[in-house]
Amino acid sequence: MSDIHTEKYGTPWEREELILAFDLYCRIPFSKTKKNNPAVIELAKLIGRTPSSVARKLGNFGSFDPMLQQQNITGLVHSSKADAAIWEEFNSNWNGLVWEAESLRGRFENTVADSKTEQTTLKRPSGKSERITERKERVHQSFFRDAVITSYEQTCCITGLRIRECLIASHIIPWRESEEHRTDPHNGLCLSATFDRLFDRGLIAISHDYTILVSESLLKSQDRRTVEQIGRYHEKPMIPPTRFMPLQGYLAWHRENLFYQ
Repeated sequence: MSDIHTEKYGTPWEREELILAFDLYCRIPFSKTKKNNPAVIELAKLIGRTPSSVARKLGNFGSFDPMLQQQNITGLVHSSKADAAIWEEFNSNWNGLVWEAESLRGRFENTVADSKTEQTTLKRPSGKSERITERKERVHQSFFRDAVITSYEQTCCITGLRIRECLIASHIIPWRESEEHRTDPHNGLCLSATFDRLFDRGLIAISHDYTILVSESLLKSQDRRTVEQIGRYHEKPMIPPTRFMPLQGYLAWHRENLFYQ
């Protein structure tokens, strides 16, 4: 392992550990980056560190987060150049973060042989095996769901529904359209199941100023219940996330390619 730096309060952190910590940072709310969080305890056990050390590292990553800064929330001040490098590298490479973190978990869990076999398979010119492709999709979907739903604090950004079992991490640019953006949490909205389907079918959209748009076909529906239950959200502001604000370019793509105005 390489690229170590000295942590102020503990032993040196290595690049591989930082990647796993950043992966966790993206999956849980910043308010839950505490030493008593089971996810923090689990990662600490995996990499042989204390929960306090992991919690501090998550706090270090928070110091780079622009969404937290807009909310006047500051992370810990003792971040390092290595922390900043991980932030910069993977904020533009979400697929790389997710797959590398998954491979590293395997290594830390003493599954070195399996991990190497899978990585070799991925590099073969003949293409990915079906098994690796399916696993990769599951890993990507898991990260995307965790990151999006926690960033919206388990709340539908249109209706305010807060029942996690009924919430879906919806892709703005659909999964089928772009492999590059599949795991980018900025390409996600937290929606209830009904509004996820409406969004996917282009019957609702989000405007450039983050207001909700309902298609004319629904607004002019003869069914009063449709107008009452869906049309009432037209031109209302969406509930913003605490992190990973949807990117304007993604929202514009959805309006231009899927939305029935």
